[in-house]
Amino acid sequence: MPRAIIAPALVAMLLALGACGSGETNAETTSAPATTASSAQTTGAPSGVKLLAVGRFDMPVYVTAPPGDTRRIFVVEQGGTIRVVRAGERISRPFLDLRSKVTAGGEQGLLSMAFAPDYARTRRFYVNYTDRRGTQSVVEYRRSQNSSERALTSGRLVLRYDGLEANHNGGLLKFGPDKLLYIGTGDGGGADDRHGTRGNAQDLGSVLGKILRIDPRRSGGRPYRVPASNPFAGRSGARGEIYSYGLRNPWRFSFDRATGDMSIGDVGQDAFEEINFVAKAGASGVNYGWRPFEGSRRTPGISAGEDAPGHVPPVIDLSHDDGNCSVTGGYVVRDRDVPALAGRYVYGDFCKGQLRSAKLAPGSASDDRAIARVAKVEQLSSFGEDARGRVYVTSLGGSVYRFAAG
Repeated sequence: MPRAIIAPALVAMLLALGACGSGETNAETTSAPATTASSAQTTGAPSGVKLLAVGRFDMPVYVTAPPGDTRRIFVVEQGGTIRVVRAGERISRPFLDLRSKVTAGGEQGLLSMAFAPDYARTRRFYVNYTDRRGTQSVVEYRRSQNSSERALTSGRLVLRYDGLEANHNGGLLKFGPDKLLYIGTGDGGGADDRHGTRGNAQDLGSVLGKILRIDPRRSGGRPYRVPASNPFAGRSGARGEIYSYGLRNPWRFSFDRATGDMSIGDVGQDAFEEINFVAKAGASGVNYGWRPFEGSRRTPGISAGEDAPGHVPPVIDLSHDDGNCSVTGGYVVRDRDVPALAGRYVYGDFCKGQLRSAKLAPGSASDDRAIARVAKVEQLSSFGEDARGRVYVTSLGGSVYRFAAG
């Protein structure tokens, strides 16, 4: 997630999350504020793209939607609430309120949610949050049978991973094209991944610094199942949940809804931010190189004799010398209503705020450039995608936007 040490004022704001609970009144709708980002637009050639304001929220960190639901989006707020926006109208009562369970502040909190592929039938969805002990928890909840905009308040723990400092929590949940649940985990926090002899990210015996892949349904008395097709399933000394490794803090990743290809925004340390890309057929078992490598270069202070076997370098690395500090990975745009971004990967950086797009291919990226005449998004926390393939942008300052033609 955008790092907690960016500015003391930001840390203070993060720690000042509200803790009041919600009442038992009936849900009401309120209109989204009619604010826009146009006043902050940069000059340059028209891009055919603009940002439309969706509304204001309390520290939004993610946007998603149930499969096939083209009327609603769900906005995840870091403090522990999930909000529903239906046909442009925000529902006043939270879909789910976890504030009593969540530790929020800095890089901790309610970090994402994912709807099961069969959500319409089973009502299952999953959340990833930092609990009161500072442990990262993946929990299954269900939607109420009586309301499509209300969740049941009791959940089932699926997976818990600890050994974390207060940063590098990862936190994204996403169902892939194979209908399995992918989980991004950070390396455990602190500088240089100084955990064990090689660091967590290169240790196949640790779930940290990884993308995990599981079937989150109960199986044989266990809370989830490890797919037999996982690259390290059954290997002695390795965690079968691991799908790929060598990551520092994969705050946001995505699947191209047209191809299934995977892109990862991995937050860097002192010098570089990186975007990793692999085609669907080659994504399993990939080593992305951290801690021996930051971006495409050797990490200073790490022994030259330490290697990352077979590592795949990033297709984009962003220098901190250019004002970058914490990459926010995005999506390959497949929204037919925004042809200017068709097939292009959109992403940005928390500090720089500039929205960029590029064409990605295995081993390289081309035409990587800022999206002209589109506002910078201060405190750029995340991107999201709805059931139609429309792409959203969130600011930790409260605003949620959607890309549109213009």
